[in-house]
Amino acid sequence: MTNADPQAVRAYYDRIDAEAYEAVFALFADDVTYDRPGQSNLSGMAAFREFYLEDRPLEDGNHEIASLVVDGDTVAVRGRFSGEQNGERVSFGFADFHRFDGGGNITERWTYTDRDEV
Repeated sequence: MTNADPQAVRAYYDRIDAEAYEAVFALFADDVTYDRPGQSNLSGMAAFREFYLEDRPLEDGNHEIASLVVDGDTVAVRGRFSGEQNGERVSFGFADFHRFDGGGNITERWTYTDRDEV
């Protein structure tokens, strides 16, 4: 049995691209952690909100999902982001992993890219 929700993960990318941040936050647990290797980790909803509302260097872009795989409580996504980073046009591949808690919220998230900062 799985408690991972691939539709919630797809909704995450749609909401991020639409800059509908309150709707994004509704997908995540209050104790969310976000691991971005090579960058500082985020722990808790306050840090998660601050990152998306004030510190995220990516903007005005969209995510294209190439593949999405569900395994137990985790949804893995491979895709491409195209948009702006610090005022410059960028396009790069990413791999994201979203782990769900028993209540249907994303409780852990990991992002891997070939960029120094996302």
